[in-house]
Amino acid sequence: MELIVEASPRRVYGNAHTYHVNSISVNSDQEIFLSADDLRINLWHLEVTNESFNIVDIKPANMEELTEVITAAEFHPTQCHWFVYSSSKGSIRLCDMRDRALCDSHAKLFEETEDPASRSFFSEIIASVSDVKFSHNGRYLLTRDYLTAKVWDLNMESGPVETYPVHDYLRSKLCTLYENDSIFDKFEVGWSGDDSNILTGSYNNFFRTFPRGCADMNAVKTYEAYIEEPKRRLRARRVVATGSARASKKRLHSGAMGDVLPEEVEISADSLDFTKKILHAAWHPKENIIALAATNRLYIFQDK
Repeated sequence: MELIVEASPRRVYGNAHTYHVNSISVNSDQEIFLSADDLRINLWHLEVTNESFNIVDIKPANMEELTEVITAAEFHPTQCHWFVYSSSKGSIRLCDMRDRALCDSHAKLFEETEDPASRSFFSEIIASVSDVKFSHNGRYLLTRDYLTAKVWDLNMESGPVETYPVHDYLRSKLCTLYENDSIFDKFEVGWSGDDSNILTGSYNNFFRTFPRGCADMNAVKTYEAYIEEPKRRLRARRVVATGSARASKKRLHSGAMGDVLPEEVEISADSLDFTKKILHAAWHPKENIIALAATNRLYIFQDK
């Protein structure tokens, strides 16, 4: 007999958004939450389903003047008056609800200055921030754009303190990714419970974990989510640029104390399946457990 789990709503909060809702975040006071769409962020009380308050509205009087949209929003984990939201232009705004009822101006603006020499047709598209997450200790922000994951210090607005290339081998394929609309995919990011590692997804059902502050790229692991061999340890993958791949060549790497790490399989960037992708990823707040969503499957992995 197959066990089927069904969810039934206890409350429905409706008629407040004109556009697709991209974010929901519960406040640290456990009484209010925010919901965000492309142009507005609304504030709700958990006990009131028919009324909300608009706290951010970036809709211009003339929609032809629209230059950016809201892509993600989240409350600070401990400071109930702070929330952050990201935009399609690559900016992240920290707002303080104590300043005014409508947070049409930000308390802090986090942006990275673009090098004019490297600007291209795709620059604005790949700079769009698809997700933003506060660290559990509340000091840092983790953001994801198309090619990288970045860590920002709340005390430093001028640029990220850490940048992690997720799939830089796709930079030469941006034209193809634009033509098949993959360049508009929105990948999520997640912190480990102790904020020492970050998690995000990629194509071919790959996901990557980055140990923070580690200069050794061998410590950065790429894995493929699959269930053909349940309860068996995943083997690491390595995507190599076009022309340099040794087809499915298995390599062993020596670890600490002479241990042999799991086999690492090389895969050519040309063979990646862009219809398979890990867009949604989350790390358990206390345990070393991650959850990944790929098409119609939910994967849960535990490091033992």
